[in-house]
Amino acid sequence: MFSSSIIVLDVSFNDLTDPLQERQSSNPDLPLQVLNISSNFFKGQFPSSALGVMKNLVALNASNNSFTGPMPSSVCNYAPSIAMLDLCSNKFSGTISPDFANCSMLKVLKAGHNNLTGALPHELFNATSLEQLSFPNNDLQGMLDASNLVKLTNLIILDLGSNGISGNIPDSIGQLSRLEELHLDNNLMSGELPSALGNCTGLRYITIRNNSFTGDLNRVNFTQLDLRTADFSMNHFTGTVPESIYACSNIVALRLAFNEFHGQFSPSIANLRFLSFLSITNNSFTNITDALQKLKSCSNLTSLLIGTNFKGETIPQDQVIDGFGNLQVLTIDACPLVGKIPLWLSQLRKLEMLDLSNNKLTGPIPSWINTLQLLFYLDISNNSLAGDIPIELMNMPMIQYEKNAVRLDPKFLELPVYWTPTRQYRMLNSFPILLNIGYNSFTGSIPPEIGQLKMLDVLNFSSNNLSGQIPWQISNLTSLQVLDLSNNQLTGEIPPTLSDLHFLSIFNVSNNQLEGHVPNGWQFDTFTNSSYSGNSKLCGPMLMFQCNSTITHTIPVKRRNKKTIVALGLGVFFGGLAILLLLARLLMSIRTTKPANRNKGNNNRDIEATSFNSVSEHLCDMIKGSVLVMVPRGKGESNNLTFNDILKATNNFDQQNIIGCGGNGLVYRAELPCGSKLAIKKLNGEMCLMEREFTAEVEALSMAQHENLVPLWGYCIQGSSRLLIYSFMENGSLDDWLHNKDDANSFLDWPTRLKIAKGAGRGLSYIHNTCKPHIIHRDVKSSNILLDREFNAYVADFGLARLILPYDTHVTTELVGTLGYIPPEYGQAWVATLRGDIYSFGVVLLELLTGKRPVQVLTKSKELVQWVREMRSKGKDIEVLDPALRGRGHDEQMLNVLEVACKCINHNPGLRPTIQEVVSCLDSVDVNLQVQT
Repeated sequence: MFSSSIIVLDVSFNDLTDPLQERQSSNPDLPLQVLNISSNFFKGQFPSSALGVMKNLVALNASNNSFTGPMPSSVCNYAPSIAMLDLCSNKFSGTISPDFANCSMLKVLKAGHNNLTGALPHELFNATSLEQLSFPNNDLQGMLDASNLVKLTNLIILDLGSNGISGNIPDSIGQLSRLEELHLDNNLMSGELPSALGNCTGLRYITIRNNSFTGDLNRVNFTQLDLRTADFSMNHFTGTVPESIYACSNIVALRLAFNEFHGQFSPSIANLRFLSFLSITNNSFTNITDALQKLKSCSNLTSLLIGTNFKGETIPQDQVIDGFGNLQVLTIDACPLVGKIPLWLSQLRKLEMLDLSNNKLTGPIPSWINTLQLLFYLDISNNSLAGDIPIELMNMPMIQYEKNAVRLDPKFLELPVYWTPTRQYRMLNSFPILLNIGYNSFTGSIPPEIGQLKMLDVLNFSSNNLSGQIPWQISNLTSLQVLDLSNNQLTGEIPPTLSDLHFLSIFNVSNNQLEGHVPNGWQFDTFTNSSYSGNSKLCGPMLMFQCNSTITHTIPVKRRNKKTIVALGLGVFFGGLAILLLLARLLMSIRTTKPANRNKGNNNRDIEATSFNSVSEHLCDMIKGSVLVMVPRGKGESNNLTFNDILKATNNFDQQNIIGCGGNGLVYRAELPCGSKLAIKKLNGEMCLMEREFTAEVEALSMAQHENLVPLWGYCIQGSSRLLIYSFMENGSLDDWLHNKDDANSFLDWPTRLKIAKGAGRGLSYIHNTCKPHIIHRDVKSSNILLDREFNAYVADFGLARLILPYDTHVTTELVGTLGYIPPEYGQAWVATLRGDIYSFGVVLLELLTGKRPVQVLTKSKELVQWVREMRSKGKDIEVLDPALRGRGHDEQMLNVLEVACKCINHNPGLRPTIQEVVSCLDSVDVNLQVQT
């Protein structure tokens, strides 16, 4: 593996799995000084003996692998000059060996994010050359010994966060004059901060949050410290804010939240000219007017969190407060303050999030609310506000149009995070677009203009005195995840068009005066009775009262356009024709049924197994209400899987088991008694269209079998339930890996991304060209590309596409694709095409190359396609690539794939390559690619 002339060897971010082997050589003294094997797939115990031929080694980086067993302390014996050892993000366990004391030249020792236990060994502190000692996110215990700590006079970074360290911070820490970073957060430490901490004049970052420290911070003189970030939150500190901390003029973020501070701010806070983030929530500060008048001098403040203070005071009114020109986040919740929503808030032109909840504010919502052009998060719930909902609230620019709010810096953020349930289907990277006016005394009706707030994720109007009907225009809020209208005086029906809200995960209209049908299908098949309780005139399958067939939904006349009427007429005609054909087929089946089959399935709750090639033969049985399941032979515990087995495996389709949501239904994780897992897709039932789509998918999947398509085990019909049974993919979706995993172990290197692109392309090529009839996917996206343990790619949800004849070129559709992946021509005609799938696949390739989402949530960023085009027009192709991938030896390959992706997203569908051409290019990505169009 090693050459006799190499000094630096970097094989990081590859797919290496073979253990390091000892090099047999008559001259074991290799010149190798730097070895980087990080971010690979090495596992097992670290082979320290392999370093026996590397006596000149100075730096070893083995982070982000899967090494197990004890830390390789003998490395210092093999390489006595070792100065940097990085073992982070592995699976090392056991205690830290005292043999690290032999590393006399060691300056950096990092082993965070492992499974280490025990205390820091006394011998470790004899490695007096240490400048960085970092063991965060382990299970270390014990205390910091004063006599040991003082030995590390060269220490610059000490990081023991997220362990079980107890005791206090010893006074000897003041002798660490070079210390710049101290991270002891999320431990079990207690006692007062030592006054000697003020002697650490180079200290820039101190994080001791979430411990049990006590006492007055004024015992520490912060004057000489060059603090940039100070986090003292979630402890038991008392007293006032130390005057000396105002001398830290370079401080950017200061967290004092969840302590027992009291008093008022000093005028000296104006010295903090770089202060951007300040959180003092959950303390006992007083005089809010004085606090705001002093804080306005901090002109760079972008986030100010001061809630749960100022008990019972009056919120400053009118023009008493000015300044705060850069403020983006303001929370003054749970004080509780009295008074009206003040006019001075209207001057905060950059405000994006405003939380005034849990106070005692009165009066109406001010008409100037829509002048806050960037506001996307408004929570004024749990107050005593009254009056009608103003029309201005329906004209909030940030909620009406695009999601372009600035992404808030997570390093400084400490907001009251809105946690959605585990059944949330779209993983947002930041805060939801929210409008919460619940628990007030608002009256009147919900304005129909509510439909203008198309970007809303959360809408809560609960516990008011609202009356009138639920406006159907709410169905325009297609991003909505939470809708709570409970505890009002609403009347009429629940608009059936609300079933178009495909991301809705929480729905509550309980305790109103609603009547009529409860919508069914889509998300509404997942909501429980509690969503509708207290409405005695509601009826539906999930309620005690079944609906009379004479009850009909009232659909606004505005929506009955010519296209709808024509569609209904055609639906009735073809529906009647289909029924006649099915009845004829049923009669023929009855006449040809053998007597032996008459006793088949005495209990119609039984579910039988059948094979894929007999789907059509059993359609008659489906229509008659028989329950069928197809399970390929050799899978699972038995070829016969009952509906009860599925219920048990999904815990009665418990919402906690939901792992995904597609356009036609939910996907549940199911674990069988043997331990094997399945993915159960529950399609929306009780709609003729759903039954036809179900049948079409089974027919398609019975013929579409490829190594890069998600394997189907079977299907099931039980009453109104329509189930598809798939293999469970252990590594989830490509979307999860690209956008929803932050830890280092979840990084996808370029070879893995290219492997995924090739596999997904081959799966798409199969359904476009080989499968008969050909299939247009209609919804190619990263969340529909699933990954197994080895990161092989599988295209999912293709069976839900409409089928086309072998030589047809398009199929009409009502809803095509997902935002960010939809080809531009789909906006001109409701038609899905093979070249439309190519465009969507090109967007997936851009995701793989850039690591960015097609549409950035809550940011001012352009859509991915537009951004890539602009960057390439400026000759900045290399800057398009994911920064984590650049400079790793694959830049030329990635630029070649970028060329392919840009061919796929051509505005002109006719100029896009075919999927065969794309696959061919990906298979030969290491040569100079040219896509012929």
